[in-house]
Amino acid sequence: MNETMVCVVGNVATQPVFRETAAGPSARFRLAVTQRFWDREKSAWRDGHTNFFTVWANRALAANVQASVSLGEPLMVRGRLKVRSEQRDGQSWTGADIEASAIGHDLARGTAAFRRSLRGDQAPEQVPGQSSGGAARPEPNWETEPADRADPAEQTDGVEPTDAAESADGAEPTGRKGLRRQEPALAG
Repeated sequence: MNETMVCVVGNVATQPVFRETAAGPSARFRLAVTQRFWDREKSAWRDGHTNFFTVWANRALAANVQASVSLGEPLMVRGRLKVRSEQRDGQSWTGADIEASAIGHDLARGTAAFRRSLRGDQAPEQVPGQSSGGAARPEPNWETEPADRADPAEQTDGVEPTDAAESADGAEPTGRKGLRRQEPALAG
């Protein structure tokens, strides 16, 4: 129960290694985490000590690491810290591993394009967000309406008028001129 959870931000120091094992996919790579500090005398940022962590990812996370992570990329890694000590050739070595639960690109230093991975029960022709037995859940319309709309009174921002006395679900109107937000139906 007493596990040390950490969140580290650094750069990928080695190309990720992917393996198929009996327990499922596994990936590992080294992450370099360098301390940065402001040097008042030189009025500039300086690099401090660099810590290296071996990051381990399993199952679906490992497959996504293989498809998404390359040498030198800035990452954020969250997971369990495990410090190990061992004897090699008569010398004592200490290493720090992170068993990752989440890995993502550091968007403060660049951009990324997210793509959902297919789950094992989804066929490749299925659309993400669509269950295997029902209709797709409608995606909300995030596009802005054209500025030259005919009647400004119709501009309700996805809100439909309701009768204050009669509501389909028996809920009170929101008080905004009898308008109620229309929610998309969820697929069962």
